[in-house]
Amino acid sequence: MYGVELYRKVRLACHRDGMNVSEAARHFGINRRTVEKMLRHSVPPGYRRSKPPCRPKLDPFTGIIDTILEQDKSRHRKQRHTAKRIFERLRDEHGFEGGITIVSDYIRARKRQTREVFVPLEHTPGHAQVDFGEALAVIGGVERKVHFFAMDLPHSDACFVKAYPAETTEAFCDGHVSAFAFFGGVPLSILYDNTRIAVAKILGDGTRHRTQIFGELQSHYLFKDRFGRPGKGNDKGKVEGLIGFARRNFMVPVPRFDSFDGLNAWLEEKCLKRQGDQLRRHSETIEERLGRDLDALIDLPPVCYDACEKLGTQSNSLSLVRYRLNDYSVPVAYAHRDVLVRGYVHEVVISCGAETIARHERSYDRGEMIFDPLHYLALLEKKIAALDQAAPLSGWALPEAFNRLRRLLERRMGKQGKREYIQVLRLLESFGLDEVHAAVKQALELGAIAYDAVKHLVLCRIERRPPRLDLDVYPYLPKTDVGTTSAKAYMSLLGATA
Repeated sequence: MYGVELYRKVRLACHRDGMNVSEAARHFGINRRTVEKMLRHSVPPGYRRSKPPCRPKLDPFTGIIDTILEQDKSRHRKQRHTAKRIFERLRDEHGFEGGITIVSDYIRARKRQTREVFVPLEHTPGHAQVDFGEALAVIGGVERKVHFFAMDLPHSDACFVKAYPAETTEAFCDGHVSAFAFFGGVPLSILYDNTRIAVAKILGDGTRHRTQIFGELQSHYLFKDRFGRPGKGNDKGKVEGLIGFARRNFMVPVPRFDSFDGLNAWLEEKCLKRQGDQLRRHSETIEERLGRDLDALIDLPPVCYDACEKLGTQSNSLSLVRYRLNDYSVPVAYAHRDVLVRGYVHEVVISCGAETIARHERSYDRGEMIFDPLHYLALLEKKIAALDQAAPLSGWALPEAFNRLRRLLERRMGKQGKREYIQVLRLLESFGLDEVHAAVKQALELGAIAYDAVKHLVLCRIERRPPRLDLDVYPYLPKTDVGTTSAKAYMSLLGATA
């Protein structure tokens, strides 16, 4: 292959000095066709094939390779064919006699030809993208996986990130409510992937059927929804990039907090701090560009959406209600009743009709029974024999004064003492633990070991009046008999003096 220096000399001789092709060929010692090529190109054009190379061993099998590669597009990325595996299948199943190198070269070229090309996009103010990401965090001393909701405003690159124990319907809704409050408005439209939380079904023409709770959220805030193509995360590349950024910058090193509230307050500070950054290809900071986004947002409605999952169900004979594979207690008076469960991120609220009958801390484990001991006291008052084996009372951490009161009641009154102890515990249904505990301690000091005495002392503390207990009415108080002293008893003293 001739270099650019010879090209320069030949072209000067022919175009400037008037030398023809034959003379130039003789003068420079090259072929006439080479001179003609040099006159057509100012620099060496390189080797160019006039037709594709012939591959007699591989060409009969390229259709099979193309079919395998096309089928792999619908498979999990970690379970697709490698070049080695395709070569083995061609050899074992189709009688291919060539080597692995030509197969690998063809697959590499074929994948390069089919790689997707993207169009640069311009993002107008007032629109958003939403997705969930995953990371590790230490919450309450335990390392666990957290799922963080991420909302990105592509025009300004402003972001909002909030962590949750799981990617659930209530977390999805709560994330939107919190993000709208953070930005002070609602985006005109939000782009999603095809999460089952929002999309119940995708029809053949691409139409989406929304889930009921997503329809409620959208109706409450009046934003439009948009959905990316199934399996195409690049359709919402901004929020995908935000998830990676948040994981690398907010979650490294692994954050440690006592609760999710502490972690989310810290994440909100990080999002606010990032608004001072100036990103590449922009002359303005995120905060400066955010102003245009905020001007385009929809005003917030007067009332926030109730971000929870609603489930109608029935309480069973154990006065338990099942929600997300866990059982939560309700008062025994509501056993065998139709109830409504509202599952929030950190709380489960159960109501019957218009009345809220139970509140519990949300559990994300499986097969747990979450009890409120107060729910079973009315039943235990009737079924005293079950007191010592009652699961709802197991692990109920009451002050030591309660245990002492129970021992004294049972020792002095037997079975009736157990019933009176349950009646004392039932005071917690109406009064706070501090008031009842103080009354129990005062009753122990006075020796008034009975339910009515404790109740009287509780009411006196709340009403701020002195107690008026007639200790003679308590037959279980220890009695002391003092005999009358005889005058003759003093004679021994006189005798001792004499």
